[in-house]
Parts: sequence; C-alpha cells; structure tokens
Amino acid sequence: MSPEYKYGGARALVRLHERELRSFLATWKECQARGLKLPASEDPDYADLESLRHHLLRASRGYLAWCCRQLHEIEPVLPPPPRQAEELALNAWIEELLAEWRKHFHEADEEAFYTPAYPSGWDTPYSIDSMLEHAVMHPIRHRYQLENLMARAEDELE
Repeated sequence: MSPEYKYGGARALVRLHERELRSFLATWKECQARGLKLPASEDPDYADLESLRHHLLRASRGYLAWCCRQLHEIEPVLPPPPRQAEELALNAWIEELLAEWRKHFHEADEEAFYTPAYPSGWDTPYSIDSMLEHAVMHPIRHRYQLENLMARAEDELE
C-alpha cells in the first residue's frame, strides 16, 4: 500500500498517467500486430511505431524528472528507455518507470502544485499540476492518433 498523498489531485494524476500510458501501449501493440505504419514525417519521433513508443516513454520519464526537480525531490534513478529492446527488458523498464511515478508527490502540499510556474524544457511555463495534467494527456493524444490510423486502415480495406 502506498503512503497517503497530502494533495489528492497528485494521487489522481499519477494514477491517471499510469492508466493512460498502459492504454497507449495496448493500442500501440495492436497497431504493431496489424503491421501498420505511421504516415511519413520529418519528425524523428514519428519515424515509425518504435520511435513513437520511445518518444512516449522518454517523455514520461522526463515529466517525472522535471516535476521532481521543481519540488526539490530526489529525481528517479532510471536510465533512458531502451531503444529496440527485447520486449521483456522493455516491459521491465516500463514497470520500473511506473513504480517511480508512484514513489513521488506524496509529501508536497497542494499549494506547491499550483505556484509558482516553472519553464518547461520547451520554455512554456507550467505549474507542477499542469505538467502532471500534460503527462496524462500526452499518451491520450498519441493513442487517439493510433486509433485514427487503425480506423483509416480499416476504411481502406472496405
């Protein structure tokens, strides 16, 4: 059992992030099993399905590290996600990532999640709460992208 959170919103966002990341991964696996390809893109994060998955995992790790830095918590000791890894090793890394998410944010008061705003890695100011919301939405947006890819592929078969 995990310790109680001082701010229940943090607990909700950590759990939502895990749920949505797992949901993205399930959709990603379905696309991979169907042999689907991403549309051509100059963005290396969209070069292929492997790159997209790596992008999501790297971002999840990055959001967590950023939030920990702002809250002055010890950052997770987690290497970057493996590329083109054997599936068992990658699944173990994902479980370690999600376990790290569950370790943090327990002690911070609610106010720390709203003020101040800090510059993100892309220079947009975020509060901790808004970055956690961003971390939840990121896999949702890419799952939606993959669901549309699957729907277009089905339409082409008809």
